Amino acid sequence: MKELFSKDKWKYAFYTVSHPMDAYYEIRHRERGSVPVAFVLVILFSFTFSINRMAASFVVNDVDPLTVNALPELISVLLLYGLFCVGNWSITCLMNGEGRLKDTAIAVGYAMTPMIVCFNIGTVFSWFVSEDEGAFYTIIIALGIAYALIMALMGIMQIHNYTLGKTLITIFLTFIAMFIIIFIALLLFDLLNQLYSFVYSIYQELIFRV
Repeated sequence: MKELFSKDKWKYAFYTVSHPMDAYYEIRHRERGSVPVAFVLVILFSFTFSINRMAASFVVNDVDPLTVNALPELISVLLLYGLFCVGNWSITCLMNGEGRLKDTAIAVGYAMTPMIVCFNIGTVFSWFVSEDEGAFYTIIIALGIAYALIMALMGIMQIHNYTLGKTLITIFLTFIAMFIIIFIALLLFDLLNQLYSFVYSIYQELIFRV
């Protein structure tokens, strides 16, 4: 576990930002990435997002800080992260993708780095801008999101050895797979709830009869 959180692993996560194609190739073929580091980056992004919503200046932020709850937002981010990774892995298995589930998790997790940096910069920057300068804040946030999406796209394309077109199709099908997984999970939850109610009603009936 110490090796997975080593200094080199963290340095490589930032190297991925500046050299995404080369870095993702080595993540897939030379085991340079780390799932725990990717997971921590996802958590950091969630907290960064919540802090931005709570602490950004009212000039650029119309969210009431009292309505922000970091824990549900963290759970939502982690669920979406897990759903995307599993959905993408399930689709790429059917489309001859070369990447493994851990490679997808690393690629998407490392892609969070630009958003973590830009959201923090944007939060601090918002404290010093006037209403007329709010567009600069929007540009900072947009750059972080755009580069993160580009990194995720390049990562999926590289680890699965896809063309750009096939990668875009795969991502579209991944979202469909995510909805299917959610539907099945809700269906299973409803079934288990009905089963529990049925068993509990039988239990009550037996108690009353005895």
